[in-house]
Order: sequence, then structure tokens, then C-alpha cells
Amino acid sequence: MRSRTNGRRGFYKRNDGAPRVRVTLIKSWIGYAKRQEKIVRGLGLRRIGHSVDVVDNPSIRGMIRAVRHLVTTAEP
Repeated sequence: MRSRTNGRRGFYKRNDGAPRVRVTLIKSWIGYAKRQEKIVRGLGLRRIGHSVDVVDNPSIRGMIRAVRHLVTTAEP
């Protein structure tokens, strides 16, 4: 049986020592602008309560700031 990852297992799990931040979706994006849904998806969040660790850089901080009413952040 073929893998669903198409050989990309661990693609997003780079451990390069870069500072990271944990982002958790706490509220649904339904009813908000489509742009905000795209930002939430771009952060890798799929459902309420889902958390991801992302690299802490200015572009990610800008994405978090744009949807700060939908997410919480913490140190991993």
C-alpha cells in the first residue's frame, strides 16, 4: 500500500535549532474574512484545539498578529 505522505515524512519536522513558537487554534474562522482562513491554514492549523510548532520569524509573527483573535501562542 502506498503512503499518503508520498515520501515526505518528516518534511515539516526540521530540527535546525531555530527558535519556535507553539500556535493553537482556539476559535473557528467561520464568519471571518477568507483571508484569515487562508492565514490559519498557512500556519498549519486544521481544527479547534489543534496546535503546531512553527519557526519564530517576522513573517510568522505577522500571520499570528493577523489572526490573534483566533489563536493563542506559547513557547513549546
